[in-house]
Amino acid sequence: MDPQTQFCPNLACPARGKTGEKNIIIHSRKPERYQCTVCQKTFSAKVGTPFYRLHHSADLVTCVMTLIAFGCPVQAIVAAYGLDERTVMTWQQRSGEHCQQVHTHLVIRPRDLIHVQLDEIRVKAQGMVLWLAMAVMVSTRLWLGAAVSPQRDEGLIGEIVQLVRETALARPLLICVDGLRSYLSAIQAVFRSPLPHGKKGRPQLIHWPDIHIGRVIKQYQGKRMVDVIRKMAQGSEVGAKALLTKSQGGSKLNTAYIERLNATFRSRLASLARRSRALLKNPETLTPLVYLMGSVYNFCSEHKSLRLKLWVSERGYRWVQRTPAMAAGISDHCWSVKELLQFRVPIPAWEPPKHRGKRSAAEMALITRWCS
Repeated sequence: MDPQTQFCPNLACPARGKTGEKNIIIHSRKPERYQCTVCQKTFSAKVGTPFYRLHHSADLVTCVMTLIAFGCPVQAIVAAYGLDERTVMTWQQRSGEHCQQVHTHLVIRPRDLIHVQLDEIRVKAQGMVLWLAMAVMVSTRLWLGAAVSPQRDEGLIGEIVQLVRETALARPLLICVDGLRSYLSAIQAVFRSPLPHGKKGRPQLIHWPDIHIGRVIKQYQGKRMVDVIRKMAQGSEVGAKALLTKSQGGSKLNTAYIERLNATFRSRLASLARRSRALLKNPETLTPLVYLMGSVYNFCSEHKSLRLKLWVSERGYRWVQRTPAMAAGISDHCWSVKELLQFRVPIPAWEPPKHRGKRSAAEMALITRWCS
């Protein structure tokens, strides 16, 4: 137990969300509880994780979530471990929501994306069809997130493009998509910033410079693909080729990397497969399940194409394996699934309540210490 890595989860505490401030002490070791010396509240080490208030061990939950993240059917887990199916689905829901919070906290940050690819997957659900849109950063193979919608329309495309917008810096960017026309209008509408003019009224929105949009259109004759048309919908071919070279994403426009990622998700979730009789029973479980699989892919799965040579001597070398999160600079080692589930997302810092008149000396001392 390390109190320096813990923070107070009490929302009324001025020290909430702060680590390394020496305000957390060990309250009891056997149940793993800490105490905050500011608000005098005790809390469990599992608060903020999927293990909080579960009657089963963390190792069992981690083992079950690892199997689900790599495509093991729930029925097989129920038969092997003697668990109730509703219990397993509850664990999956809690773990998926936790992974989505971890993904938002660590991955959805402005970074130089260079080259991004987007695509959609048709999901077969019970009595309906869903569409799953995903994005990947080509240079690091980092999964940027997903959006789910019952229709393949502008709302779905706009949501996944907005996710890319929140992760991108205002630098040259190549976006490769398929022949769906909604991508062009969504990218042009989202990648804009207000231009302050110092007057009343809404400022003018200007388009980001150096946004290159490449389209890869596959033409079919029956069920057989006969031709692939590659063209620029926005930007220049010279700029697109420079970004392709910089990201090591091939020599011509393609959507190969997002298609490989789609294949990985299809192999782990049967309802995503093209020719499968498996159906998604509850559509609400799709988003947490996808974020569970995507977070395990980002933080816990070493990618062969990302490995680096480490020269040990003049005569030999060894390979250093890396995950997409390591290649993107988010983590410095390959996480275990338990480490992913135990990660506590920090809560927002405390803000002093509104006060009319002069504040007391004690309140000013709290503001000076915890709001600096």
